[in-house]
Amino acid sequence: MISMPLNAPAATPTISAQLAAIDWLLHWLASPEHLQQWMRTLPAVGSPTPPSASLKDTRYAHPTWQQWPFNALRDQHQAWSDRVLAQAQLEGMQPHHQQLMSFMARQLAELCAPANWPWSNPEVSAKGASTLGMSLLKGTHLWMNDLPAVIKRQLAALVPGDASTDATGTEPQPLTHEVGRDVALTPGKVVMRNHLVELIQYEPSTEQVAAEPLLIVPSCIMKYYILDLSPHNSMVKFLRDQGFTVFMLSWRNPDEADRDLGMDDYLRLGLLDSMAAIRRLTGCERLHAMGYCLGGTFLAMVASLLARRHEDTRVKLEDVPELHTLTLLAAQTDFSEPGDLGVFIDPDQVQHLGKDMARRGFLSGRQMATAFQVLNARDLIWTRLTRRYLLGEEENGIDLMSWNADATRLPARMHSEYLHELFLRNALATGQARVLGERVALIDIQCPMLVVGTEKDQVSPWRSVHKVTLLTDTDTTFVLASGGHNAGIITEPGHPHRHHAVRHAPRGSTWLAPDDWLAQAEHREGSWWPEFSAWLARQSSAQAPARAISPSNALADAPGEYVKVRYAD
Repeated sequence: MISMPLNAPAATPTISAQLAAIDWLLHWLASPEHLQQWMRTLPAVGSPTPPSASLKDTRYAHPTWQQWPFNALRDQHQAWSDRVLAQAQLEGMQPHHQQLMSFMARQLAELCAPANWPWSNPEVSAKGASTLGMSLLKGTHLWMNDLPAVIKRQLAALVPGDASTDATGTEPQPLTHEVGRDVALTPGKVVMRNHLVELIQYEPSTEQVAAEPLLIVPSCIMKYYILDLSPHNSMVKFLRDQGFTVFMLSWRNPDEADRDLGMDDYLRLGLLDSMAAIRRLTGCERLHAMGYCLGGTFLAMVASLLARRHEDTRVKLEDVPELHTLTLLAAQTDFSEPGDLGVFIDPDQVQHLGKDMARRGFLSGRQMATAFQVLNARDLIWTRLTRRYLLGEEENGIDLMSWNADATRLPARMHSEYLHELFLRNALATGQARVLGERVALIDIQCPMLVVGTEKDQVSPWRSVHKVTLLTDTDTTFVLASGGHNAGIITEPGHPHRHHAVRHAPRGSTWLAPDDWLAQAEHREGSWWPEFSAWLARQSSAQAPARAISPSNALADAPGEYVKVRYAD
């Protein structure tokens, strides 16, 4: 989960969506040729269809989809979808209206996919026959179990209740993977705690470590343990075993009393206080820092502030160590082209959401989860529903899906400032952002950077992530990993079917546009994690004896207390 969209279901009836539909209709009616093109979107039964992109769609991987009439139905739907999407963007429409209409057209195309319906999905009947109907019976049972919660959520959406309760009741739904028992198992201690964060230091597993410790800043709209899932796919464990002293920032899950916490609070209490604590605990004057999604955006803002530490500023930074390197994972710094996130973010929709947050005091976890599901409706809505209810398959074995259900909140003020300053004003990219009252600019960052984007990211599109290379002038290595916003980052060594591209640009290099960068990058098979570890090792100044955690500094065992706080919303 994250640069953050709004609640998609709540946003769709807003004025901007209606204006987009009117803009599209007027342009469609003004050109007679659009009617002819629209008629061509109607599938002609029995007509030949060209080879389809749907052949690469995992929903159609079952052998039964290669048989007639289902292969024809599949290809007809793909051809129809392509034509509908082409009709959604008409010349002359406002760009934001084009984006809105394209998004709605994609939702319609995904809704109508033959894989979603039992009468047009041959895999459903094939599995029903092979299991003597048990798959259908199990799917019906799962649907009946889920139905009461769905009804309650819909009723709550129609009649909003008290902000402290949720449509599904006062208790959050149980997770299939419990924090501290199934996930977040890397041993460590909480060594600092304030109102907003716990700082976790992980126990070393090597005798020698890099001289500079590594601070990881996850997004505050996700639980940190996406980077410490099961032992086999824990990035924390991997980096610890590669010889780094790893610190993790664990955000507090806010409640309605935290409504007035703003972005400066998150940057000061979250990042600067944690950095100062690491210096106090280790004595290190410099550290590596890595930020994921919104955590990376926050880290870039702090890095810009720290680059001015020797100037006459009102912010006192004497206790904060310098950044030795900066790593950004799927983190946007320029929000002018945020991809599908832009569908949900315009002045009208931000105002609409602001009224809801003013009542509650926070943006609920369910709102964020719904928005992410809509962004990737094919996988997170339709494929999931098909496999669960039509094929009778449960998801209990997937740690990432369990983490995805462990939603978090955002304080009203912080989320509002984030949307207004970064998305609507694009203040960070244009040098207008302020951190603790000081104006900051990304061009001031001097430390080496490693930036990671992912090919299928719909939250932080990689071409948008790549723009940081235009906004900075420092030694930069850019990595493009296969996968999406989460799965592309959590891609441990040995993970099948993974690849990445990488290119290093020394300070002062000529800037490359994204597609030119991709053409000149070196393409490699496998996980990008070893690439990152090797880069950190090269950047580190020396080796030092492993740092044991002093019992006097230990406040609690990892994973700490903040990560365990859950709400029903």
